[in-house]
Amino acid sequence: MSTLNHLVKRARELVVNQDAGVESAISQAVDELAESAPGPIEETELQVLARRELTGFGALQPYLDDPSIEEIWINRPGQIHYFSDQHHTVELELTASQIRNITLRMLAYSGRRVDRLTPYVDANLPDGSRLHVVIPELTKENWALNIRKFRSGRITLSELERLGTLKPTQRTRLESAMVSQQSILIAGATQAGKTTLLTALLAELEPHERLISCEDTFELAIKHDDWVAMQVRPATAEGTREIGLRELVKQSLRMRPSRLVIGEVRGAEALDMLVALNSGIPGLCTLHADSARAALQKLLTLPLLAGENITDKFLRPTVLGAFDLVVFCKRLPDGSRIVSEILEVTSEVL
Repeated sequence: MSTLNHLVKRARELVVNQDAGVESAISQAVDELAESAPGPIEETELQVLARRELTGFGALQPYLDDPSIEEIWINRPGQIHYFSDQHHTVELELTASQIRNITLRMLAYSGRRVDRLTPYVDANLPDGSRLHVVIPELTKENWALNIRKFRSGRITLSELERLGTLKPTQRTRLESAMVSQQSILIAGATQAGKTTLLTALLAELEPHERLISCEDTFELAIKHDDWVAMQVRPATAEGTREIGLRELVKQSLRMRPSRLVIGEVRGAEALDMLVALNSGIPGLCTLHADSARAALQKLLTLPLLAGENITDKFLRPTVLGAFDLVVFCKRLPDGSRIVSEILEVTSEVL
C-alpha cells in the first residue's frame, strides 16, 4: 500500500471510529505516519493529497478546479482525458477501485446510483457540473466517466458577442426576440455551445417573468428569482417509477409559466413541447441537429414516437405555431463556437 493510501485509510478510520473531524483526523494520521516512517516525509504535500481524497474527488480534483478545462473523461484506469484548448491525455495513478470510489462519492451528492440494475446514470456535482457514468456489462470492462464542467459567471449575449460567438446583428436580433417573447429553438452538435447560448438568452428575462425549466439533469446556471427548475427522475430498483420529460412538461403547464425551457428534446416529449408552445406560452429548447432546417425536420419526426395517431398534417402547422426562430450553433475546428445561422420559421422552410 502506498504512503498516501495508508494515510487516507488511517484518517478514515479516525473519522469513523473516533468521530474525529476530517482535518483533525488527517493531522493525527500524518503525525502517526511521521513517527513510524524510517525517514522524513513530505507532511504538507501528504496533507493536501489526503484532504483531496477525503473531501474532494481525489486525483480528478485538480482538473475539476482548473477553469480552463471544459470536459473530463475516463475510459480506463491509469489515464484521463480532458479538453481545454484541445484534447489532452494524462497518465496518472488512478486504479479501478479509486475510479469506482470517486464515482460513488460524486453520485452521493445527487442521490442517484449506478449498479448492475441501473448501469448508467446522469447526475450533477456540487458545483453544477454534469456527470455521466456507464459501467459493465454495458461497457466491455471498465467504468466510463464523462464530466461536463460547469461554467461559472454570468453569461450574456453581449459577452458572447465579445467572444466572437455572435455577430452584432445576431445579438440585436436575439435581444429583440427575447423582448418580444418569441419562441426559439437552439440546434447544433454536441459541444457546439447550445446550453451556453440558452443561458445567455435567459439572462435577458425581465425580473417579473416566471420561468419553468425541464431538463434531464440540471445544467442551467442563471440568476432569476421566479424560477422553478425540474429534472427527470429515473426508475429505481426499489420500485420508484420513472418521471420523464413528458411528465415534467405537462406539470409545468400547471405552474403558470411565462417562459418555458426544455433542456434537450430527444424523443416523444417533443409532442408535449409543441402542444405547450402552441398554447401561447413562449419557450426555448435545445436539439441536436446538423443545421437549422434539419432541426425543423427533426421536429416533424420526433413527435411520431408519441403514438401512431400523429400525422404530418397535424405536425406542420403545430411546429409552425410553436417556434419563431431556429438558431444554429457550430463548433469550429479550432474549438471556438459561433452562431452560424438564425432562421425564421415560416411555412416556406417547413
